[in-house]
Amino acid sequence: MKVLKKIFIALASIIAILLIIALFLKKEFSVKKEISINKPVSEVFAYIKFIRNQDHFSKWNQLDPAMKKSYKGTDGTVGFVYTWESKNDQVGAGEQEIAKILENERIDMILRFKEPFEIQNSAYMTTESLQGNSTKVSWGFEGKMPYPMNLFGLFVNMEKEIGNDLETGLTNLKRELEK
Repeated sequence: MKVLKKIFIALASIIAILLIIALFLKKEFSVKKEISINKPVSEVFAYIKFIRNQDHFSKWNQLDPAMKKSYKGTDGTVGFVYTWESKNDQVGAGEQEIAKILENERIDMILRFKEPFEIQNSAYMTTESLQGNSTKVSWGFEGKMPYPMNLFGLFVNMEKEIGNDLETGLTNLKRELEK
């Protein structure tokens, strides 16, 4: 009985320490990646503002070609909602809504993840004209990891995890648009 009591006290102490550590960890994250595409801004933006085009470049959309998708509204306009559901744990279920569009400059999206856990984050894509009729495309992802979920920040590098996926998506976008 004394051994069980010591084990319980040790486990409770470890959990308490972890919860205290989580109080001091960041609860927000922001990741942004960029690429240059040899096409004019108007052409690049006209492509990225349509959420359905993400099937051709987003790493997440390509992880499960069999995922169920549904759409509500007019793609490429504020209020359009794309919903997905996948049995693949890396894809999960959720929806993406176009929140704001500044034509040829920026598109803001709200991401509502439902599985494997519920959380809301935001994403954006910006375009900027470069010399030589090229365009710099930035893809950003911002979110919060509420306490005590922020403890996972000790074990998961969000910049690396999400950043690698954004880079893959941007490389795919470049290849798609420069065909």
